[in-house]
Amino acid sequence: MNFQAGEILYFDKPLHWTSFNLVAKVRSALCHKLGVRKLKVGHAGTLDPLATGVVTICTGKATKRIDELQAHTKEYVATLQLGATTPSFDLETAVDATFPTGHITEEMIRQVLTRFTGRIEQVPPAFSACKVDGHRAYDLARKGKEVQLKAKLLVIDEIELLDCSPSSMQMTIRVVCSKGTYIRALARDIGEALQSGAHLIALRRTRVGEIRVEDCMKMEDFEPWLEKQEIETESDNV
Repeated sequence: MNFQAGEILYFDKPLHWTSFNLVAKVRSALCHKLGVRKLKVGHAGTLDPLATGVVTICTGKATKRIDELQAHTKEYVATLQLGATTPSFDLETAVDATFPTGHITEEMIRQVLTRFTGRIEQVPPAFSACKVDGHRAYDLARKGKEVQLKAKLLVIDEIELLDCSPSSMQMTIRVVCSKGTYIRALARDIGEALQSGAHLIALRRTRVGEIRVEDCMKMEDFEPWLEKQEIETESDNV
């Protein structure tokens, strides 16, 4: 493998890690293995710290393909808590409002989900990496500043209800969607469509393009895997 010429790796991102944490760990291990001080390493699509699953990592000259790889269709499995909202639309922040759920039935949920397939407009979360006047929205939101973001057009190919619990008012869905879809924002919108509220309590990216999470490497297996690889460097090809 030639990590300087460019390789594409797929990882199952651990819970609580940022995508940047993953990139930094991979870069550090590769630099140590190659005996170099610097190496271009980047990810093709951010995954929230409270989410797990597929993250594509590009090295060397393969980082030029990041935009292409980010455009791939993604699949997620998400669990929503109905009847309550949080400012971040997930568990990063505490519940800020509660809503009635007694009127919600499985049939109602199935009907509501059909509204979210196809081309839809979605307002990204304030707690997101979107930029506002040169600043990341999440930096402003965490400082308590009001963030106004514009709706973006995206495509949701499929939504499937996997599980629904009347006792806990939790539901699990599978979503196949385009680049730029915020599942946290989808949770918010589903809650509103159910005349209640909702936030995300678990999220797993199960597929990017044709790469499934089962095909991905665990971070704890990366360095042992790396030790077994035959490594080429750019100097070898001169």
